[in-house]
Amino acid sequence: MAKPTLWLRCEKKEFERRAALTPTTSKQLIDAGFDIVVERDEQRIFEDAEYEAVGCKLVDNNSWPTAPVTTPIIGLKELPESTDPLPHTHIQFAHCFKKQGGWSKVLSRFHRGGGTLYDLEFLNDENGRRVAAFGFHAGFAGAAAGALALASRRSGEDLGLLTPFENEDAMVSKVKELLGGSGKGVKALVIGALGRCGRGAVDLFRKIGLDEDDILKWDLAETAKGGPFPEILDVDIFVNCIYLTSKIPSFVTREQIIEAGKLRRLSVVVDVSCDTTNPFNPIPIYNINTTFDKPTVPVDVGGQNPPLSVISIDHLPTLLPREASEQFSADLLPSLLEFPNRQTARVWTDAEKLFREKLAEAAKVEGL
Repeated sequence: MAKPTLWLRCEKKEFERRAALTPTTSKQLIDAGFDIVVERDEQRIFEDAEYEAVGCKLVDNNSWPTAPVTTPIIGLKELPESTDPLPHTHIQFAHCFKKQGGWSKVLSRFHRGGGTLYDLEFLNDENGRRVAAFGFHAGFAGAAAGALALASRRSGEDLGLLTPFENEDAMVSKVKELLGGSGKGVKALVIGALGRCGRGAVDLFRKIGLDEDDILKWDLAETAKGGPFPEILDVDIFVNCIYLTSKIPSFVTREQIIEAGKLRRLSVVVDVSCDTTNPFNPIPIYNINTTFDKPTVPVDVGGQNPPLSVISIDHLPTLLPREASEQFSADLLPSLLEFPNRQTARVWTDAEKLFREKLAEAAKVEGL
C-alpha cells in the first residue's frame, strides 16, 4: 500500500511567513508513516533545510499544480485569484463558506476541476469546537498592532510597515518602547474577550502594562442588548475578536462617530475578525482589508474631528510566524493523522459534507 502523502505548498500571500506544517509536525507525520513533500520557500519562517533535516522531500516553489491529483495539497491562506480548475484535494483557509466577496467564483474552480476543499476554519471536534485555530496569536498580534498604531497616531503619523517579530518578548518590548516605556494610561475594549482570540488580545494588553481596569473585556453578556455601543468611543483601542455567524446589530457606526465629534477618544479599531466583505460585518466603517505595508485605513469621521483608523489585516498571526505556526500545526496534527481515513473520520466527513453543500450553492449562483 502506498504511503499517505501531504504536499506543503508555498504561501503566495505577500508577507505571509507561517506554515501549516512545521518541521516538528512534519517529522511526527513521517514517523507515523506519511511522506511529506515541501515546496521550497524563501518567505517561510522555517528554512528549507529544517524540513530536509527531518526527512521531507523538497520540490520547486509553487509546483503543486504538477503534483499527482491524488496528492492532497496543504497550505494556509487562500490561493491567488484565478479561473483555473482545481482537481486536487486542498486543505486550507479559503474564506468562501460565509459568502465573502467572490465566494462562488472560488468554489466554482473546484466544481470545474472536480477537486475537494477541506476548509481549516470548519474542521470541528465532536463539541463543535475548531480543532485548530490561530485565534490566540491573532488577538495577541492584533492588539499589538493596535497599540503600535496608537503610538504612531500620538506622534501625528500613520502606522508604517509592519514586519514579523522573532518572538513574543521582542514584540512586547517594541510596543512598550514606542508607547514611551509602558502602555499604562491606555484604555482598550476587547469584544469576544472569552474566546481564544480575545484572550490573546487581553494578554498583550496586560503584558505591555495596561491597568486591569483599563482593559474592558466584553463577551456575549455585555453585547446582548445590541449595538451600537457608545462605550466603544470612550477607549483608545477597540479590538473586535468575535466569530460572526449571523447578522447582528452594528457595534459602531460612522453616524455615531460623527455625532461624537471632538469628544471621541477612540483612535484605533482593530478588526481581528476581518469580516470585511461579509454582508453582516458589525463594523461598517471601512470596506477594505489592510496589509502589512499599509496597515491602516482612515475612517471618514467628518469635519475637523480627530482621526480614526482601522486595522483589518486578515493574517495577523504572521507577525509571530514561528510561534503561531508551531501552535496551530500541533493542534491540527491529530486530525491530519486521521486524514488517510477521511471517508470515516468524523472531522473530515463533516468538513466534506459542508463543502458539498457550499459547492452546490456556488454552482447555482455561477450557473454551472
